[in-house]
Amino acid sequence: MTIPAASASFHGIWPALLTPLKPDLGIDLHRFGLHARSLIHAKGCGGVVPFGTTGEGPAFSVAERRDAVDALVGEGVPGSQILVSTSCAALPDTLALTRHALGIGAHGCLMMPPFYLKGGAHQVTDQGVIDSYRQVIDGAADDRLRLYLYHIPQVSGVGLSRKVVETLKRLYPQTIVGIKDSSGDTAHTLALADAFNETLMVTAGHEPDLPELARRGSTGAISGLANFMPHVVQRLAGRPDAPNTPHDVSRVRLLLAMLGPYALTPALKGIMSALSGEPGWLRVRAPLVALTLDQMHTLQHALKPIALDLDVD
Repeated sequence: MTIPAASASFHGIWPALLTPLKPDLGIDLHRFGLHARSLIHAKGCGGVVPFGTTGEGPAFSVAERRDAVDALVGEGVPGSQILVSTSCAALPDTLALTRHALGIGAHGCLMMPPFYLKGGAHQVTDQGVIDSYRQVIDGAADDRLRLYLYHIPQVSGVGLSRKVVETLKRLYPQTIVGIKDSSGDTAHTLALADAFNETLMVTAGHEPDLPELARRGSTGAISGLANFMPHVVQRLAGRPDAPNTPHDVSRVRLLLAMLGPYALTPALKGIMSALSGEPGWLRVRAPLVALTLDQMHTLQHALKPIALDLDVD
């Protein structure tokens, strides 16, 4: 496999950052920066990914997201270790966040297809998706832009077909450098890797798929679970044939099954709160709903066998 030079700096685990909130539900910029810096400097992560779906990205304004990315840099996180999710319903907002990411020297941008119109009479076509990406790339008009396509159709309602990926890669061979497949469909993820791993970095949001992707040449992962278990995720992505890999996969599958009854982001924030002892991590922006005290108690009891506080190399 030949990873494109443009994405050669993508190695290791890049946590899809959870976003800590203050009592007024504004972003806790200081805690946000400390969390990111700890993951990189203390936990050895390759970088961080703010404002994806795990980070409640579309719930925040353009100004809030710009300020928070600036806060990461201000807390000592290098721009080159930030992959900014710039997905918005409105393309001008996506373009504004993309330009801002370029301005702080970000590693790149992660972008979903536009997700406002979907289904029924508003069915979005492949051409519409291609045109949307083109408007952002052409609008940025910057050779530094490195774009990772984000496929999460169960959330966005709009997927990325093979035609879309092939067309964008042909039109922008130096700009389109990767795909994050968070569909949770293992067959689809591995098919993407088999089709594009000679020219694109293909990674998965479903952590149990990481060993198979590593065997196909992937050098890292963007992971929500890495907010609190980065070493386990790192082993899955970096040591696919190690003796303990089956145990790690089983442990992650058990965790994901336990999280099944809950809305994912509130549950992940609940785990962060339990591990840190900081109740502020429970806060979420509407329309998400924070875990209740009873739910927290049930979740903490269910998580004990997984021993998340023992996430070590």
